[in-house]
Amino acid sequence: MQPSTLLVEDRDDGVRVLTLSNPARRNALDDGQVARLDEALASAPGKVRAVLIRGAGGTFCSGYDLNVLGAPTEDSLPDDALMECLARLESLPLPSVALVQGWAFGAGFDLSASCDFRIGSEDAVFSMPPARLGIVYASDGLMRAARLVGVARAKNLFLTGRRLDGKEALTWGLLDECLPVADAEARALELCRTLAAQAPLAVAGMKEAFRLLTRPTLSADERTHLREVRTRAFNSEDAKEGRAAFLEKRTPRFRGQ
Repeated sequence: MQPSTLLVEDRDDGVRVLTLSNPARRNALDDGQVARLDEALASAPGKVRAVLIRGAGGTFCSGYDLNVLGAPTEDSLPDDALMECLARLESLPLPSVALVQGWAFGAGFDLSASCDFRIGSEDAVFSMPPARLGIVYASDGLMRAARLVGVARAKNLFLTGRRLDGKEALTWGLLDECLPVADAEARALELCRTLAAQAPLAVAGMKEAFRLLTRPTLSADERTHLREVRTRAFNSEDAKEGRAAFLEKRTPRFRGQ
């Protein structure tokens, strides 16, 4: 089995291409992959002017690998590192583009939502399955989705786990463009080159302004409360059942415990 890895390519046109590769798990993320992605975002050399994130083999990212997802501890939740990485991506001075082909489930959905732009192919499929796994998703991820599609549609996605194909995702606002599979990569790279050609300080300044204008409004006490809610969900019997059912490819039997 090939291990997960992140391919980093810095092109002459100022575009850094980051390719998730975990073929055995449809490019699912794990702790090592998140660390590599975080490092690649933090270490982009000065000549890089835009970032493209994509998945190898025609799949963007199938989520977080439940086979290696850890348990909560007194001081941390299993997705803390992922949320920190996605926050770095959101606040990156460089513009970012997600090329979404195939699955964008769970953490993959959130990874695409953390980018400034999303170019998708018609075979793209978006889904947010935390309710089927018995967990409460991170508030930052909920807010990212709500900013893109609105609160009502975000509730629909997160509470039902429904799947949206590329054309539906475009209509809902999860994609900026949806193209035939053969054309999506070229369009994403074209957009990256356009972004890379703009004035870096102007782009960085406006990105910072947009980030401040749309920043979360939760208080410290509210964030602490939501973290306690999430910890209880991660430690619940339903969460154990949801993960087991997913891995065993069966319908979960939840008991509200």
